[in-house]
Amino acid sequence: MADSTQNGPMPGGAGGGAVQFLMANKLDTAMWISRLFTVYCSALFVLPLLGLHEAASFYQRALLANALTSALRLHQRLPHFQLSRAFLAQALLEDSCHYLLYSLIFVNSYPVTMSIFPVLLFSLLHAATYTKKVLDARSSNSVPFLRNLLEKLNANQQNILKFIACNEIFLMPATVFMLFSGQGSLLQPFIYYRFLTLRYSSRRNPYCRTLFTELRIVVEHLITKPSCPVFVRRLCLSGISFISRLAPTVA
Repeated sequence: MADSTQNGPMPGGAGGGAVQFLMANKLDTAMWISRLFTVYCSALFVLPLLGLHEAASFYQRALLANALTSALRLHQRLPHFQLSRAFLAQALLEDSCHYLLYSLIFVNSYPVTMSIFPVLLFSLLHAATYTKKVLDARSSNSVPFLRNLLEKLNANQQNILKFIACNEIFLMPATVFMLFSGQGSLLQPFIYYRFLTLRYSSRRNPYCRTLFTELRIVVEHLITKPSCPVFVRRLCLSGISFISRLAPTVA
């Protein structure tokens, strides 16, 4: 539909094709708006321009908006809800279900800056992809400055996804630290561990699994050096063995 209106005159002015595209894809448009709102709220939490008290409320709003986006995406992927074990197992394979769980884990917890970065960056990447489709529907050469920004963001997508995976991994010890510091609940580390196993087994996004492998290689390389103390080497090897036993089996 976008291709047929790009080069000719569009009804309702230059933005007519974009409006038609948005109206024809209502669910995708709703997710686009919720992702833009997530980016907005996340940015105002990371950069507390309106004060620290308001920043905490923006933290919750960002996670709630991300939960809404994840729920819409899950509905798009699995439109026919069934109250069954098979449906739940199928839902847990979806990345959108993972981040719905993620939002519920942190929405009522003490605000943690690390926990907002995956939400912010995933929303930014998906919103950028849909924004490009909207621009293409409007005109093939519309808003060149914004197109250049989107292209640069897309060019760094792999690095961004690795950064997100790194956040996912290091949030695990962070939840344990929050528990002992009195800022987290007893169940949070256990629920987050379940989230991390789902991310490790993800079919669509292998970056969490890749980061675990890369981190293991780096640590093993460092502890094999002669300058590494023996007790540090033994501690690291025990840690690697323990984490490897916790890792789920990936088909």
